[in-house]
Amino acid sequence: MAEVLDLGVRIGAVSGGAFDIGMGDAVRAWGFGPEAASAGAIRAAMAAARRPAHEVLEIDRAAGLVRKHTPIMLDLNGIAKGFGVDKLAGTLQGFGITAFLVGIDGEMRASGLRPNGMPWTVAVETPDPERRAPRSILTLTDAAVATSGDYRHHVTVRGWRLSHTMDPATGGPLRSSPASVTVVAGTCAEADAWASALMVLGPQAGGELAARLDLDALFLMRETGGIRTHAVGALFDNPTAWAVSREGLVRA
Repeated sequence: MAEVLDLGVRIGAVSGGAFDIGMGDAVRAWGFGPEAASAGAIRAAMAAARRPAHEVLEIDRAAGLVRKHTPIMLDLNGIAKGFGVDKLAGTLQGFGITAFLVGIDGEMRASGLRPNGMPWTVAVETPDPERRAPRSILTLTDAAVATSGDYRHHVTVRGWRLSHTMDPATGGPLRSSPASVTVVAGTCAEADAWASALMVLGPQAGGELAARLDLDALFLMRETGGIRTHAVGALFDNPTAWAVSREGLVRA
């Protein structure tokens, strides 16, 4: 737990609070927890005076202790699945297994090569709530990938279809965001958290931050003519890194 919290607050600080593990009250209020959405809880979450978790939590890394300085409700769904994938990878490595692809609900980590000597392949899904189909294919070796999107987990409140990704600035779901963000990183926990952070920041601010941090990120945005792609990082900018989609040979 201390390891997850430590990584969560570090990415929270670097992202300027775009990734915030202290949004548990908002997640629950809007119906993404164990209970249905509540109008009273939504009003309270949106009116709350918020300080980001990286300012509220004091972590003693040596002792493995965490202290909160103000009331806060944690939600680790933006990082915990990725961390779980890393633990799966570590378990396999502990048994001497060096070639594998493991995942939890679409968050994936690859090591080594497939038996045929080729890299592992992972689909980037088309951001369509009505169907499941690959938009493009990534090839991975010794890397992790995670995607955050607005099309799979959502609630409808007063006719509005709202994504599960919370905006720390408002205490409610993002009203304008990319359709999805895919991040490739060294660990799945990092990829998971950064995918959520870049969803909040959007393609311009998020793309600029990803470029400064040397992150590989793929933004998919809905526009009138279809899906527009914004790619950041050496992986996606490499002219030899092609992917196959239903439309033929395309850049990832």
